[in-house]
Amino acid sequence: MVDTTRIETATTLETLETPCLVLDTERMERNITRLRTRLDGLGVSLRPHLKTAKSAEVARCVMTTPEGPATVSTLKEAEQFAAAGVRDMIYAVGITPSKLPRVLELRASGVDLVVILDSVDQARAVAEASVNSGMRIPAMIEIDCDGHRSGVAPTNQALLLEIGKALAAGAELRGVLTHAGDSYKGGGPEAQQRFAETERAAVVEAARFLRASGLPCPVVSVGSTPTAHHAAELSGVTEVRAGVFVFFDLVMAGINICQADDIALSVMATVIGHQREKGWIITDGGWMSLSRDRGTSKQAVDQGYGLVCDIEGKLYRDIIVADANQEHGIIAVRPGSGAKLPALAVGDRVRILPNHACATGAQHDAYHVVRGKSHAVEARWLRFGGW
Repeated sequence: MVDTTRIETATTLETLETPCLVLDTERMERNITRLRTRLDGLGVSLRPHLKTAKSAEVARCVMTTPEGPATVSTLKEAEQFAAAGVRDMIYAVGITPSKLPRVLELRASGVDLVVILDSVDQARAVAEASVNSGMRIPAMIEIDCDGHRSGVAPTNQALLLEIGKALAAGAELRGVLTHAGDSYKGGGPEAQQRFAETERAAVVEAARFLRASGLPCPVVSVGSTPTAHHAAELSGVTEVRAGVFVFFDLVMAGINICQADDIALSVMATVIGHQREKGWIITDGGWMSLSRDRGTSKQAVDQGYGLVCDIEGKLYRDIIVADANQEHGIIAVRPGSGAKLPALAVGDRVRILPNHACATGAQHDAYHVVRGKSHAVEARWLRFGGW
């Protein structure tokens, strides 16, 4: 439930300035419970990725304890969440030597911040910084499970061993982790189960080799929202990292990880005009508030810049933000649909479900918290950005 001690404003959806970001905590809590229950059944812990939320209040809703565990994608996130009391974090982007002083500062303050890497040069830099500072920096080796992005192939045992030995010269090998980026391609439940098993098998294989070589590997970490919802079994895995599941978005709906009615995040906009001969309704919700992300454009159903709902979050059938300028959104009927535009007057309000929750959230500095169909804004939760 929403912590009412955090309420900063007492207003309604009708009185908010638009465009603004609205968070339905009823949907959010349902999403969190769904994944946490699933992972409990598989016997693994959840290390939520906070890059989508970028909010201490949301983090407290999703983490197991106020201290973590958590995953972050920027050192700014690590610093902000550390200030909010989080003490157990993985910085899940490849480390560079220039960022190690900030890592050491956080560790000196009592934060167990773990870095990741996939090269010998990085490992040597981490080991050198550890020796010079007198603090052993824990690092995890990133494993490439599907050729999607970074990481060491689990079959490249020579490189795994060389990285592990380089870390042992002064730092700490905490374990291995991977991310099944290919899972975002969709393909249905059977394909997602295959992506999940490929993800699991890759890190488990790497962990077994490291242990057999006399190196420690206590943590075996996997993570993507699609595979977290489809893994049939996770033997050998110690934790799952996932992030967008907290809010969901249209990309996740497009690959059937959720339904549109599960999406907890929306942008509220106000109708500012009409072009009736063109079949357009114009709002103040342009791409500066929605983001330029068109992640559904390559999916079976292109959702434009977002799906349109009424002020309570109920979907209008086949009504999308068909185009957007910086501060103007163009609402129209989906091409080929027999739907009709809703009768919206100037001043009426709509809520737009985003293609990509991370990108849309990044356009705003706060969440306006509501619950279900209620028009009451219960709180204003700050977000942060930057690196």
